Formats: sequence, structure tokens, C-alpha cells
Amino acid sequence: MSSSISIVPKVIAIICARGGSKGLKKKNLKSINGESLIGRVIRQAFESKSIDSLIVSTDDKDIASEAIKYGAEVPFMRPKDLSGDLATTEETLKHALITYEQQKNTKFDIVVFLTATDIFRRTEWIKKVIDVLKESPSIESAFVGYKTHKNFWELQENGQWVRIRDWMKEYSSRQIRRSIVREDTGLACASRAYLWREGRRIGDKVQILINNDDFTSIDIHTKEDLELAEAALKIRSKD
Repeated sequence: MSSSISIVPKVIAIICARGGSKGLKKKNLKSINGESLIGRVIRQAFESKSIDSLIVSTDDKDIASEAIKYGAEVPFMRPKDLSGDLATTEETLKHALITYEQQKNTKFDIVVFLTATDIFRRTEWIKKVIDVLKESPSIESAFVGYKTHKNFWELQENGQWVRIRDWMKEYSSRQIRRSIVREDTGLACASRAYLWREGRRIGDKVQILINNDDFTSIDIHTKEDLELAEAALKIRSKD
């Protein structure tokens, strides 16, 4: 009897959390506000009530144990060639999705990317980016983006600095000037699964959930980042 692959319109979230990190050793296991970073993002994913399956891609047994404790699946350990400093997130997501789909003999339609080091995430953002894809078939990816009115410059090959947009030459009040958006996929990003199978995290047809929270700029990669996040959490708890 030949096995058939069923197309299941379900949502899978994949969290990448390797053990090696130069800035802050075992950062995904660091505790903040009473829970580990990996535990925090898993909890937030489940609290969104929009995830059908949640797996963690890791090469570290301690991270795997912590992830399982919070209810995530760790169906396989990440191979060494995807655990080094030069391995890309896109390669890791592609491997995790395809491997898990092969194990379960199924395919997912929507895939969700979340990181443990971005902690100032609102649970409803996860649901919202998923809902965008469910409600708008033409959209390939939906993610959180931080709106900024700052000017940005780029260094050219000839050594000259240029503004990335001509309109940035015009200085005006923040209230009326144009803005750009920083891509913050680690906070919440939903994409069509075929993109990840092709090795792409996001597509070209996107919808961005605008975020104005300055604290979302904190991404934990060093000891100072962790201390800053802890201080920010204390400030936020007073709000």
C-alpha cells in the first residue's frame, strides 16, 4: 500500500535556538522575569491560540529539555552543518519544516517564525499575522515592523555615504515627515510554507503590522542586552 501525503491547512511555528552563541553563552536558557527565554516564547506562542504545531530546532540537549518542559516538540536535533555561526536562519527553517513534514507525512500551509531573544512581543501579534494570511490569499508574508522617522545612510563602494531615500534630504517635524519600517520578523512573522521550502523567510507580497514600541528594539545577544531587558521589564511593569 502506498502512503499518500495529505494537505492540511494547519499552522506550524518553528523556533530556532542553537546552543552556541558568542555574545552570551546559552542565551536561550537565560532566565528573565522568572522564566527562560526559550520558555517565554513558547508560552507566548501557545497563548496566541493560533498554533497547531510548535517545534524547536536546536542542537543543544539542555535547550531541548527546556523546550519540551514548556510543551514544544523537539522531534529531531539540528545537524552540525546548521549549527555554526555561518548557518543562516533560512537554511535552518527549511530543514526543520521539510524534516518535520516528512516525519508526519503531511504538509503545512502557514509557517510562523519567532525568536526567543525578542521578548517584547505582544501575544496578539502572533494571531494577527496568521489571520492576515488566512484572510488574504494574495499575501505571502505578514510580520511586525517598527515605524521610524530616522534618516538612514548607506556606504557606497566608492567610499561615499548617501541617504537611502532622496526624501530624507528634507528635514521637517516628526509629526508630518515620511517614515520607514524596520523588519522585525523575530517578534512575529507568518509566511506561506512554500517560501520556507524554497529557502526564503518572507515573500514579496507582504502586509506589515506596524509597531511603535521602542522596547522592541531590545534583542538579547549579550549580557548587557539581558540586563537592559530586565530593566525595561521593570519599567513596563509599572505602567
